[in-house]
Amino acid sequence: MPADTSLLNEVHVFKLLDPDELELLAAQLDEVHFAAGQQIFSRGDPGDAIYVVNTGEVEISIADSTGERIVFEKVQPGDFFGELSLFDGEPRSSDAIATQDTHALRVDRHDLEILFHSHPDAAMDFLTVMGRRLREADRMLQYRPVISPNEAIEEQITTVQRIADFLAAFSGTITFLPVHLGWFIAWVIFNLPAHPALRPFDPFPFGLLTMIVSLEAIFLSCFVLISQSRQAAKDRIRSDVEYAANIKAGLEVSQLHVKVDHLYDQLMGQLAALNRKTN
Repeated sequence: MPADTSLLNEVHVFKLLDPDELELLAAQLDEVHFAAGQQIFSRGDPGDAIYVVNTGEVEISIADSTGERIVFEKVQPGDFFGELSLFDGEPRSSDAIATQDTHALRVDRHDLEILFHSHPDAAMDFLTVMGRRLREADRMLQYRPVISPNEAIEEQITTVQRIADFLAAFSGTITFLPVHLGWFIAWVIFNLPAHPALRPFDPFPFGLLTMIVSLEAIFLSCFVLISQSRQAAKDRIRSDVEYAANIKAGLEVSQLHVKVDHLYDQLMGQLAALNRKTN
């Protein structure tokens, strides 16, 4: 059904037109209605028109790699959406869902050609909205993580944790064994009463050495446990990342199924319409 000129007067991008141009454009546009919760178009659908909201509200969003829905904009009365696919001829890049009972005007490419030919300044309003949405997308991308979770954890560890990691790693190397073996041999030789001029500071049974080794074992055990706890946290992060990757793969498969089902429904609808015309 063609649009009424009174409706066009309520839309910002059409207020610049004179009455004759409004009459010309109104004869080309169609009024459409969407119930609350109705999907207007989905990502990947062909873009053949834009919509100007007269009453109601429409949510423009996409689902990210984890399945979380990112809302770009809530289109209010007087605003429009779906212009990108109409301009570049590519499929829809986002989803549009009516969050309220919505009354809108449907504008196709031919209608826009008439509008821009009659009033070129109206094209600047469309470009302004597109620029605002691109800036919003850039702002959202700035908050996306650019480093891995393990790298983020490494930036937050304390000095004690770094020391614990170093000692735990060193105690597990082959160097740790000969260093302690040489230390024990030198300690024992120096404290044996081999010469009357030498006065051992830790005579047999080497009580000081026993205490030092016991304290070393206690502290080294604590450092190893601290390092193991951090390693367990890293393993949990790695498991979460792998789980997210599996969820992403599952979502992509699900989206492919939805797109195939949507194309199948469209094809069957077109075949049914064709059969009604031929009969």
